[in-house]
Amino acid sequence: MRKSMLTTAITTALLGSLAFGVQASEQEPQGMYSADDILDADVYFANGSGDEIGEVDDILFDEDMRISALVIESGAVLGLGGREIVVGTDYFSLETHTESDGDIEHRIILDASSDEIAAFPTYDRDWWEQTKVNARSAWETTRDGAESAWQRTRNAVANDE
Repeated sequence: MRKSMLTTAITTALLGSLAFGVQASEQEPQGMYSADDILDADVYFANGSGDEIGEVDDILFDEDMRISALVIESGAVLGLGGREIVVGTDYFSLETHTESDGDIEHRIILDASSDEIAAFPTYDRDWWEQTKVNARSAWETTRDGAESAWQRTRNAVANDE
C-alpha cells in the first residue's frame, strides 16, 4: 500500500512539475512520466551545441511532492570533474522523442550559461542539511496558515480507518 501511494505521488509530482517543460520533438507529450525513465537521462546544454553535461542522478521533491530540483552528475565538461550539482526547476526542461527502434528517449535540457552551471551548488551532506534547515525555517514561518500535503494525507488515512 505504501509503495503504491509513493508511486502515485511520484507520478503526480512528475506530471505536475515536468509536463509543462516537455518539448515534443518527434511525438506529442506522453502525459505521464516515470521517474525510472528520467533517472540516468542525459543532460545537454540548451544552446544546441550538443555538448553533454552529464546525467540525472536524483530527483528532489518538496513537501507537496513537487519536483524542486534535479541532481546532475556532471562529466568532465566545464571542469566540473564529475561533481554532483543541484539544478532548480527554472533551469531545465524535459525533451522526449522516439528513437528509430521505437524506444522513447528522455533528455534534460539545461538553459544556463557555463558560469551559472559552475556556480550551482554541489549535492553533498552540507547542502542537504542546510536545505532541510531552510525548509524547516520556512515551514515554521508559514505553518499557522498552511498545512503540508503529508499532514492532509495522514489525516485522510486516519479518518478512513
